[in-house]
Amino acid sequence: MDGQMQAAPVLVLLGPPGAGKGTQARVLEERFGLIQLSTGDLLRAAVREGTQAGQAAKAVMEAGGLVSDDIVLSILDDRLAQPDVTRGIILDGFPRTGAQAEALDGLLARRGMAVGAAIALTVDDESMVERISGRHTCAGCGEGYHDSFKPTAAPGICDACGGTELTRRADDTAETVAARLQAYHAETAPLIDHFESRGVLLRVDAMRSIADVSMALAAIVRALKP
Repeated sequence: MDGQMQAAPVLVLLGPPGAGKGTQARVLEERFGLIQLSTGDLLRAAVREGTQAGQAAKAVMEAGGLVSDDIVLSILDDRLAQPDVTRGIILDGFPRTGAQAEALDGLLARRGMAVGAAIALTVDDESMVERISGRHTCAGCGEGYHDSFKPTAAPGICDACGGTELTRRADDTAETVAARLQAYHAETAPLIDHFESRGVLLRVDAMRSIADVSMALAAIVRALKP
């Protein structure tokens, strides 16, 4: 991996639904000043705003499918044009397929950037239904919680902002989880081989506690930063 991390590092987090990519990306963002680019969050914002792309994305996400490359790439391209990404970015939820990885390479290359590290969060499929069906988010500040693994200190109240509107995603059901896992294994898991062949892949056991996974990721980022 020597020589591939730039002043503006690009990290990719890989893992199936429920592996904790969003949670860990936020921790890294706060700890190291990197910018988390979660395509899921960006797409859900478009859904809330009712844009044309958001309406199309909503139907796909609720069915447990993957949003089209054109929609995701358009959102990412716009985001990469903003000046704060020069601090370095964490890609959460993208790329998901080989075609997306190639398109990402092109986007980054046009902006003088490249993937410096791809971190695979490995999990046990049988644990995913519990993980995903129990998670919820504060509608006010976006802080994530889980019924078992990360409950709020006071029931129904966000620890971060005190908000009382905690929401669950419509696609966090057993049926859609199964569909998303199937899609992951069919299309996304091969990305691990893709990044490993480039010498930028690192693996972290995501079945450990959130704190332990955060420590492991922090050690990786410290080793990679110039």
